[in-house]
Amino acid sequence: MTEVKGVKESEQLEEIVVKGMQEKKASDIVVIDLKEIGNAVANYFVICSGNSDTQLDAIADSVEEEVYKALGINPWQKEGKENKEWILLDYADVVVHIFRKDRREFYSLEKLWGDAKVTQIEDL
Repeated sequence: MTEVKGVKESEQLEEIVVKGMQEKKASDIVVIDLKEIGNAVANYFVICSGNSDTQLDAIADSVEEEVYKALGINPWQKEGKENKEWILLDYADVVVHIFRKDRREFYSLEKLWGDAKVTQIEDL
């Protein structure tokens, strides 16, 4: 597996992740830019919501396919595919969070990074 290195590459990866989410009609897509945050675990968090177990799986699969097709990389780590509430795809510099709507509200990741730049992506 190849790791994405550098800000330009992680920015490109973040854009491809968003495209993969949009392909499967993910809602409330948000990009959190963590590059200026000290001790941040990644350069970007990309967060979205889905309405059903099936849609969460489809979004995760679409993100993986788009990233592999464009950059030839797989996630370093994957979690949550079994419980279908919060799927995490960790690409090191970009961490993808795919939530069922009610779980997203519960965890409120956007509120944890108050100093970060948050960009809301328009629904297609």
